[in-house]
Amino acid sequence: MKVKNVRYTAGGGAELVDIEVDDPGPGEVQVEVAACGICAWDIQTFRAGGDSPSAAPPGHEGVGYVSKLGPGVQDIEIGQRVVGGGFARLRNARPRSLYRIPDSELADEHWVVEPVSCVVTGMDVCRLRAGERLAMVGCGFMGLMMLQGLAGVGADQIIALDIDENRLQLALDMGAGEAYDVTSASFNEVRNELRGRGIDVVVDTSGSQQGLDLAADIVKRAGLINLFGWIKGDMAGFNPSLWHGKALTIVNSSPAAQLRDPFPPAIRLLDKGTIDLRPLVTHVIPIADYPVFMEGVTRGQIDGYIKGVVAV
Repeated sequence: MKVKNVRYTAGGGAELVDIEVDDPGPGEVQVEVAACGICAWDIQTFRAGGDSPSAAPPGHEGVGYVSKLGPGVQDIEIGQRVVGGGFARLRNARPRSLYRIPDSELADEHWVVEPVSCVVTGMDVCRLRAGERLAMVGCGFMGLMMLQGLAGVGADQIIALDIDENRLQLALDMGAGEAYDVTSASFNEVRNELRGRGIDVVVDTSGSQQGLDLAADIVKRAGLINLFGWIKGDMAGFNPSLWHGKALTIVNSSPAAQLRDPFPPAIRLLDKGTIDLRPLVTHVIPIADYPVFMEGVTRGQIDGYIKGVVAV
């Protein structure tokens, strides 16, 4: 069967293409994808092009329903909601590569599990202990999920830092005790005060050089920076004298750093409502609108954008 998919074009942009999806083969199931999140990696690939060295596949945050069973498949039922898939409406997969979603009234777009699995890894390597002080640099989609997850671990203080007042208000709603706009005229005074606060852990989800510099500046001596955000490109800088003098520990919590399979705990966190995507998924679009919508996202023309989902 022919279905629509996204193809990132050379040099930037995207187009819709038809792809052929056969019936599932032996030991495979077919998943009818219902929704797939738009990752920051997709946004970067839209900007840089499908021929860029770190190009993303066309969607990787899918959720869908088992629609067909190939020969020999057992222990999974047609109609089961599962994690897996991209922007194409159909895909074939081995059952062992899928994760079952429990019965839930949450809409498909609020079961985008893959980014929550990244947050689980970020939390695992955070090393935050009860009573310690935490700052979150960057309150976008990933930062706000991380904040929700960390809000229940018994931190003495959670301080949110961002450039957007609406996101800072969401951070307060989701468990931060303080929130500051780093672009405000008064932030230099706040920054000086934070330097003496004794912040044990700074999670940098900003994906920017400025965010990393801020994290290194405000974390305490012998503190820890969790480098969660991806600074796109080939080069980033640091002040070696500052990092050496403060004896900083830097941990990278990209998906490759996972200490366990993060998908089962991610599903549990969503099922319990510990991490709630409903306030964060701001735009749900059909696949036909993807190229035009992404043009708006990359130009900063989509009002209130935090997280987009393609309803396949």
